[in-house]
Amino acid sequence: MPQRYGERSPTFVDNLKINRQIIRNPQRNSGAVAVSFVILFTSMLNRRHLRIKILHVLYAFYQDEERDVVKTKKALDHSIEKMQELYLLLLLMIGSMQSFAIDRIEAGRKKQLPSPEDLHPNTKFVTNRPLRVLANSKNLSEAAADGNIGWGNHQEMLRKIFRGLLDHEEYTTYMASEERGFRHDRECLIRMFRKHMINEELFQDNLEELSIYWNDDLDLAASMAIKTIKTIGEADEDVELLPLWRDDDDDRQFFEGLFKETLAQATENESYVTEAAANWDLERIALMDRILMKMALAEARTFSSIPLKVTLNEYIELSKYYSTPKSHGFINGILDELFGKLKKDGVIKKTGRGLIE
Repeated sequence: MPQRYGERSPTFVDNLKINRQIIRNPQRNSGAVAVSFVILFTSMLNRRHLRIKILHVLYAFYQDEERDVVKTKKALDHSIEKMQELYLLLLLMIGSMQSFAIDRIEAGRKKQLPSPEDLHPNTKFVTNRPLRVLANSKNLSEAAADGNIGWGNHQEMLRKIFRGLLDHEEYTTYMASEERGFRHDRECLIRMFRKHMINEELFQDNLEELSIYWNDDLDLAASMAIKTIKTIGEADEDVELLPLWRDDDDDRQFFEGLFKETLAQATENESYVTEAAANWDLERIALMDRILMKMALAEARTFSSIPLKVTLNEYIELSKYYSTPKSHGFINGILDELFGKLKKDGVIKKTGRGLIE
């Protein structure tokens, strides 16, 4: 269980921070490991990540003595906004590498005794076409300006990331290669981003200072940035940014509904869990497990078009990453029993092809 800060009761934000410390530091919770899901998407957000966002704020909510629903919803919405900000910042970071490379070339030419390499520099990186698209993207600069998003006072961190890139195997191999072509440029840029830029220790250390949400969001935001680079075509002059939500609005409704109904049904769903776990001391069931089961029950009861098997598998998977080593088996057993009972009693109703028995 998370430790309190000093003698005072932790604030809501404290609990968000503690929750993320547990997730990032397995030694504080033997069942918690870093999350790295493989995700396919056409927008920034997907339902698994939305479930994780809700899980985080509910974990903090149930540890906060005030249990302020309005404050919790604001924190949830803010975490979504921060995800979009991180996505844009990652693209801006990639684009900034070109300006540092240009500065390096110009500094070499201005030396009093420039070397042959200074006078005839390898310009393969600065002329990397997908990199140039990002560096000069009007869409990206406008989105960043609209959200007042930028690296601001962290230029030195970006400069150090660039310096580290100069010695990285992906960069040196790319610069030494005689291979040319748009596809080669794009694939190598993605590898440099994935293997060096976002894994640079300095960058990782700065993430939590910049936002308490970003250590958890990095995997998905980086995947979104890579997806965006992959969409850049050879004839493109600009980059198309991924929308936060899908056009059909289904995911937004899922997000709003799951949060609202998990809290609205909390007392009733807790009683279902208590009954199904009659042989267990409810106080000894991990808080994370109870929240996961209440979320799963709310989802099963609220969203008639989502198959029960999908809901069950999603929360079992989340328990493997966010709770104790034995939680997934316990949650599987309880939810499987409750889903069957509540469906038989008419509390859970499913509609759609293949969902009606």
